[in-house]
Amino acid sequence: MDHTSQKLVYAPGETHERQIHAIRIHTDTEFTGEYIGGGKPAATQVGLCAEYLLGADPLQREKHWNAMREMLRKYDQMGLGIIDIALWDFAGKYAGLPIHELLGTHRTRLPAYASTYFAQLDSGLSSTEDFADFAETCCEYGYQGFKTHTWCETDAYDLEAEIELIEAVGERVGDRMALMHDPVGKYETRADALRVGRACDDYGYFWYEDPYKDMGRSQHGHRNLRQSMDTPILQTELVRGVEPTIDFVANDATDFARADPEWDGGITGAMKIARAAEGLGVDIEYHLAGPAQRHCMAATRNSNFYEIGLVHPTSKDPHSEYPVYQDGYTDRIDSIDTDGTVGVPDGPGLGVDYDWDYVNENRVERTVYE
Repeated sequence: MDHTSQKLVYAPGETHERQIHAIRIHTDTEFTGEYIGGGKPAATQVGLCAEYLLGADPLQREKHWNAMREMLRKYDQMGLGIIDIALWDFAGKYAGLPIHELLGTHRTRLPAYASTYFAQLDSGLSSTEDFADFAETCCEYGYQGFKTHTWCETDAYDLEAEIELIEAVGERVGDRMALMHDPVGKYETRADALRVGRACDDYGYFWYEDPYKDMGRSQHGHRNLRQSMDTPILQTELVRGVEPTIDFVANDATDFARADPEWDGGITGAMKIARAAEGLGVDIEYHLAGPAQRHCMAATRNSNFYEIGLVHPTSKDPHSEYPVYQDGYTDRIDSIDTDGTVGVPDGPGLGVDYDWDYVNENRVERTVYE
C-alpha cells in the first residue's frame, strides 16, 4: 500500500493487513443471510441500522433499503451495501435460487478484463515494457480487455511517462484487446487530463476513467473534457448512489455508468443504477470483482466487462479477494476460461460457502444485535 495516496502497489516480500466485515442476518427460518466484505465505515453504519432491522421481515428489501438510506443520509452509506447484499443472500437461500435468477438472468458467462496494480519502481510493473509484456500475457490467457493504472511513486507525476505507458500497451495489444486507462484522480489540470486522453484516442482505448484530481465529482469538468476527445469516459465510481450517477449520465459528463454493490447501496442500489442507465441507452460497468458483482452483471444486458483485479505478473492473488471461501470460488488471474470469461455461482443466494472457522480464528471483534 502506498499510504500517501491509499493506492495499492505490489511490493515483493511485503504484506498488507486489511480488516473487513463479516455480517450474518439470522431469521426465524432455517436460513441466514451472509456477506463478507466492506470497509471500515461500514460497521458503524450497520450499527445505526440494526435496531430498525430487528424483528423486520427480511424479504421486504425495498422497504428496508429506503428506510436505511434515510437513516444514513448524512453518511457515505457503505453500511447499507453490505446489509442489502446479506438480505439478498437470505432471499436466494429462502427461495432456493441464485440471486441472478431472482433478478432475472441474462447470461451466466461474463467477459473479463485484467485490471493491474499501480505502477511502482522495482515491483515487476516498473516500466512501460513491463506493462506491455503483461498485457500480452493476459491476452494469451484469453482476457478480452486490459486496464492500466497510473504511476504511483510520488504525489507528482511524469506526464510523458503516463503517455508512454498508454502508447506501449496500445502498440503491443491494441488490435487484440479492449484497453482502458485509470489514473484514479491523479491529474491536476484539464490540460494534463486532455493530453493523456488524446493519447488514448490515438490507440482507440475503450474507456478513460477518473482522470481529474477532483476525484471524479465534477460534472462540468468531465463534460468539458469529454467534448474535447474521442475516447469514452467512465465516471461515477467515486460518487455514491443512483441519483448522482444518473445526473452524470443525463448531463453528458460520462459515457458509461459505474456501480459497486458494496459502495452503492448493495445489490438493490446497483441494479437501480443499471436499470436507470439502460433506460438512457448507457452501459454500466461494475467495479471490481466478487460474487455480488457477478450476480448483478449476470442480470444486466447493458454491461461489457467483469473486472478481475488488481492483478500482477508475478502474483496470482488479487487484492480484492479475501481468504474466506471454501468452495473453490476465486477471482485470481487464472480464474477465466479459454474464452476469457468467468462463471456465476449457481447455488442458492450468493452461491458461495464462507469459511466461518477461518473468520472466527482471525476475528478482531464481534458485535451482536438482538
